[in-house]
Amino acid sequence: MKEHKVKSVAIIHTDFKEKFGIPRQSGRIKTAYGKIELLKPYNNSESIRGLEDFSHIWLIFDFSISHTEKTSTTARPPRLGGNKRVGVFACRSPYRPNNLGLSSVKIEKINDDLTIDVSGVDLLDKTPIYDIKPYIPYTDIHNDAYGSFAEENKNHRLTIAAGEDLLKIIPEEKRETVTDCLCDDPRPSYQDDYNRIYHMAFSSYDIHFKVKESDIEIISVNKI
Repeated sequence: MKEHKVKSVAIIHTDFKEKFGIPRQSGRIKTAYGKIELLKPYNNSESIRGLEDFSHIWLIFDFSISHTEKTSTTARPPRLGGNKRVGVFACRSPYRPNNLGLSSVKIEKINDDLTIDVSGVDLLDKTPIYDIKPYIPYTDIHNDAYGSFAEENKNHRLTIAAGEDLLKIIPEEKRETVTDCLCDDPRPSYQDDYNRIYHMAFSSYDIHFKVKESDIEIISVNKI
């Protein structure tokens, strides 16, 4: 079989500077914004003609920091405790045969410079985008769908119980996103040590916090 080389058509700019803290699924954090920058030869109006008539798009992207020479037919989803294995095609692990990811994001605005503002992102800053496709509700929504283990903890949320005033260091327009990402619990479910201090890099800020049961204690917020 002939191999096919895939080239980037765009990159996306987001506030997520590291893997830890990125929303687990696209659309889960509505205020997580990104800006798609089209690359040559697609950075022209013809490439996105008609896109303004759609509300959402699919992004096929590269899990760019998860590349490995090893191959595996199974993975350990964090939400299953990090110990139970499932087939690589039965989870959304970034460690995949071709490192391809799929996200559905909302179009907020198509700018005059042909960049595309989107929301609901779950992508690392400067992630390469391999393709952009319109989201079509009548075929892409499946009302009878079910999601195995992914459904079990979909309503799991933490509460900020201490240190919330430290978030005022972060600009107001970004504060809600940070709060939502923290409360969505970025930790793997097998980590439950109150003495452990986690850090989340977001935009130009480094946030340190601890978790006890379902309560978050923010330790510090520092400008990077």
